[in-house]
Amino acid sequence: MVRHLVMWRLKDHAHGNDKAANARLFKQKLESLAGRIPGLLRIEAGIDFSCTPASFDVVLYSEFTDRMALEGYQTHPLHEAVKAFIVGASADRVVVDYED
Repeated sequence: MVRHLVMWRLKDHAHGNDKAANARLFKQKLESLAGRIPGLLRIEAGIDFSCTPASFDVVLYSEFTDRMALEGYQTHPLHEAVKAFIVGASADRVVVDYED
């Protein structure tokens, strides 16, 4: 199994929304991919509530059957549509992919 974790810091304003509205849209758009992409076993997004200087605003936790499924997710049209929104609203991103 492959786990894919991503964290974003959001811009204060993007897509005509403030940071809080975009965080909610991140969560909604990411979680809407559940059951719609082959090999994607689990997807969960969370919004940070601590708001410390070290915090990121949104986190994604997802599980895939294998590396090929993760690669397929990256280029899947549904993910590409969500990614277009994310790129426009995010200021910083970190990612970790690992197998267990």
